Amino acid sequence: MDLKRLNWTDENFQQQLTQLLSRDQAVVQQVEQRVDDIIAQVRADGDAALMSLTATLDQNELANARQLRVPPSQLKQAYEQLAPHLRDTLEQCAKRIDAYHQYQLQSDWTFEDAVGNRLGQRVTPLDRVGLYVPGGKAAYPSSVLMNAIPARVAGVNELVVVVPAPQGELNPLVLAAAHIVGIEEVYQVGGAQAVAALAYGTKTIAPVDKIVGPGNQYVATAKKRVFGQVGIDMVAGPSEVLVVADATVDPKWVALDLFAQAEHDELAQSILISADINVLSAVSEAIDTLLPEQPRREIIETALQDVGALIQVPSLEQAFECVNRIAPEHLEVMVDTPEQWLPRIRHAGAIFLGQHSAESLGDYCLGPSHVLPTSGSARFSSPLGVYDFQKKSSVIHCSAKGAKAVAPLAETLAEAERLTAHAASAACRSQE
Repeated sequence: MDLKRLNWTDENFQQQLTQLLSRDQAVVQQVEQRVDDIIAQVRADGDAALMSLTATLDQNELANARQLRVPPSQLKQAYEQLAPHLRDTLEQCAKRIDAYHQYQLQSDWTFEDAVGNRLGQRVTPLDRVGLYVPGGKAAYPSSVLMNAIPARVAGVNELVVVVPAPQGELNPLVLAAAHIVGIEEVYQVGGAQAVAALAYGTKTIAPVDKIVGPGNQYVATAKKRVFGQVGIDMVAGPSEVLVVADATVDPKWVALDLFAQAEHDELAQSILISADINVLSAVSEAIDTLLPEQPRREIIETALQDVGALIQVPSLEQAFECVNRIAPEHLEVMVDTPEQWLPRIRHAGAIFLGQHSAESLGDYCLGPSHVLPTSGSARFSSPLGVYDFQKKSSVIHCSAKGAKAVAPLAETLAEAERLTAHAASAACRSQE
């Protein structure tokens, strides 16, 4: 396979890198227009729009709106009918994810200032959250666990799952995972129409306070459009992995890790950076050797050729400059003594240190949520966590003495801003 090759020493390297990371804006605009139309249709026609769009886009004909909801009994049945080793695997993964996210819990705090005012912060969970679970080219029971468990740890009571059912088929593992985390409200609807239903509500689907979870470009665009009506976790783009490797790692391991990302879909991006040209060549050879035996070969090959790349740098110092420039969703540091490079990494959604820390392990069972910032947004955002399902309120309790002590400060600034009512409100507290 002839992967794109970039070299740090080329004069136009930065331009080439920008082009590698860019998205087709014409396609983006087409998606935005279609998403706007779908949202308007759902807001206007509610359940009827959901049924029509589900029939057209997912080839899933429903007799009535009641069939949008998957009965809780079907979730339980899916769980009970799972092969024992699959049921045990899901439960073990759920326990590991729960254990990790317990460390993220935040709690209330208060203190008393020098003049007797009690100040603090109250942390409360969201009431109702919608979880989007992809169901297109692959089904993702892991996404149910990775989204729902941090929400449960945070204390969210109402969790609702939306998942597309192409040709009316629902993946039993997805349903079983929902049962394991105690979700009873699942709807067989996907795409932008599912996001619109969660945001604005229909007769069948009550609106939520926040929408989380990964999806395709239509889902990501819809989440962006409804932000403000509801909260969202992030606007996620296609999945991506960036591997930094040296000669200490087996090239076959690197190739398989690149495949693991590329097999998501044709837009998933896999990039390898090395200061050793022999590593790049060896991995390229391993790709050619291993690719023919991959069941999802066509998707992998398209993704690698269209948006994948091999990047040569003079040294690992430049490799990590590239890392921070790219701000990848997943970063694998497959080099000797990887810990020494951790302080240099400023932007990455999840950092996997060492050749045994495969990104695929993180996708399923290590513990941290696999819902991560993409498309360079790791520069300013974080992985999905318990904190995404908690909100904070400032708590202020002034004593008479405390209010009198600080009122002149507020009065002075209010007058400077020409907000006379503010000044008067503060002044009356200082006159007691």
